[in-house]
Amino acid sequence: MFTSHFQTFDIASTRHLSAARLDALRQSLHDQGIDGFLVPRADEHQNEYVPAHAERLAWLTGFTGSAGLALILPLHAALCIDGRYTLQARQQIDLNCFDPLDYTHSAINEWLQKHLTAGMKIGFDPLLITPQQFDRLNAYVTACGATLIALERNPIDHLWHDKPLASISPLVIHPQRYAGEQTHKKLKRVYADLKGNTLLMSDPHNVCWLMNIRGNDVAHTPLVMSYAILREGEKPRLYIDPHKLTTEARSYLETFATLCAPHQLRDDCASYAHKDGHIILDQATCSHAIYAYLQNQNAAIKLEQDPVTLLKAKKNKTEIKGAIKAHLRDGAALTSFLHWLSITAPKKKVTEIDAAEALEHFRRSTKKLKDISFPTISGFGANGASPHYRVTRSSNARLGKGFYLIDSGAQYEDGTTDVTRTIALSPPTQLMRAHYTRVLKGHIAIARAIFPRGTSGAQIDAFARAPLWEIGEDFDHGTGHGVGSYLSVHEGPQRISKLGTIALEEGMILSNEPAFYKEGAYGIRLENLIYVAKYDAHQGSRDMLHFKNLTLAPFDRHSINKKLLTPDEKKWLNDYHAHVRQELSPLLDTAARAWLKKATQKI
Repeated sequence: MFTSHFQTFDIASTRHLSAARLDALRQSLHDQGIDGFLVPRADEHQNEYVPAHAERLAWLTGFTGSAGLALILPLHAALCIDGRYTLQARQQIDLNCFDPLDYTHSAINEWLQKHLTAGMKIGFDPLLITPQQFDRLNAYVTACGATLIALERNPIDHLWHDKPLASISPLVIHPQRYAGEQTHKKLKRVYADLKGNTLLMSDPHNVCWLMNIRGNDVAHTPLVMSYAILREGEKPRLYIDPHKLTTEARSYLETFATLCAPHQLRDDCASYAHKDGHIILDQATCSHAIYAYLQNQNAAIKLEQDPVTLLKAKKNKTEIKGAIKAHLRDGAALTSFLHWLSITAPKKKVTEIDAAEALEHFRRSTKKLKDISFPTISGFGANGASPHYRVTRSSNARLGKGFYLIDSGAQYEDGTTDVTRTIALSPPTQLMRAHYTRVLKGHIAIARAIFPRGTSGAQIDAFARAPLWEIGEDFDHGTGHGVGSYLSVHEGPQRISKLGTIALEEGMILSNEPAFYKEGAYGIRLENLIYVAKYDAHQGSRDMLHFKNLTLAPFDRHSINKKLLTPDEKKWLNDYHAHVRQELSPLLDTAARAWLKKATQKI
């Protein structure tokens, strides 16, 4: 079923069972002398997509969003979610059991002060929160006179009788023809950054990149759940379930690493705690359990960004070439889908799920698709006005007259894609065309940006918003996120955002996705992936950078008000469409090629 990409659980069933599960959890806590419990949507690595056996929040509440926190007390419970998931949460949870709550300091603090009493003991799983998250939650709880208690076992695991088993899918080697750099060379670069310190790697994305391995432990991202410890002068210690190691994989890894079972990590932490220098823990992914244990060992700890994160973000020439090939393949699949949609949608028999299934079919037809890179956002009309809308069987709308937004991506061994197009399925109104064109103007402004080395994403984010600001509008998310190389579709540290403080560097891949949302009516988002490259076509003294485009797919010409475009913007659009037509035409069948020729005519 297509909806398996969107729902791990039968939501109606989970909502029906929420009261019983909540009662069972409260009884289990009472038996342990604990008054409450915190249930984050997280695994021990803080992955965006968690393995099925870690979907504890969804099991308890029915909520399947990518971020959330349940606060469980003896008589009250709340589900904290951010603005992306307000509508989704209300549709999925039993409102008689859980109060939907904004995931903000003031909202959480106010709710706890209302329902938490002095002396209460609130349990938490220390593997599922970071030290920074612990500090924030501890401040909330202690302000009410209560205490946070780390539990050795998560009580939900005992109650979840049909809990899926952890994956033991075999690890695969990521070939040199895709990785572009051998592990021993990557290790040399990392060791140079450590300067006598020890690095405990808790982010599997970084471990997979560094070791040139991939896996199948979570949906949508080819991860192997793993840890590693690096110290100059020693072989890296790689902590991974031995059941995932084929003879070939074991032979490969043992050439440069010492293989360890995950249960050895705790004892090894104790031994490294007493070595010279600091132990570097990644502040975004390291669990409070590891941090607290090292503290008890009197280790000198540095909580900071894993240095591999930035190295991974700057793609090498092989990875960029792979991304170009992946986007060429993906562009042909998407264009074939857009042609299909132009024929099928007018028959008024296509639903949001039908369309998303069709697009995945075209991608699978390439014979190269490993997985979709995230659950497809397929939103018609008002559904498209929710930036992170996730279609379900109950919300599945039939496509009709109006805007249809589809945001999707793919995982190929040579690259990861993410693209959004908005299509008018009927003649758009003057206002719809104005909104669409202003989003397109913002997209073009980012695509054409030229900037000095050292510029951060925050410094160019306004380029995408200026056309909307002119009419008193904006969009409430970042303009672009980083993207991995056959890894996470959402990869830091780079981003184009008001919060994007990291300098953009050559080889970084980002999305360019300005948007506009008219609540209750439609959403417009236009997204291409781009990468940072050196810009030499200038006479100045500064070292300049610019963006090169990766995504190949036509924009909807019928939705453009060309009077709102400047001559330079028209030239960019016509040049882009000519490039799309030239690159994709040889990969399309006759009918799709003819459709593309019309779709990319000059304006």
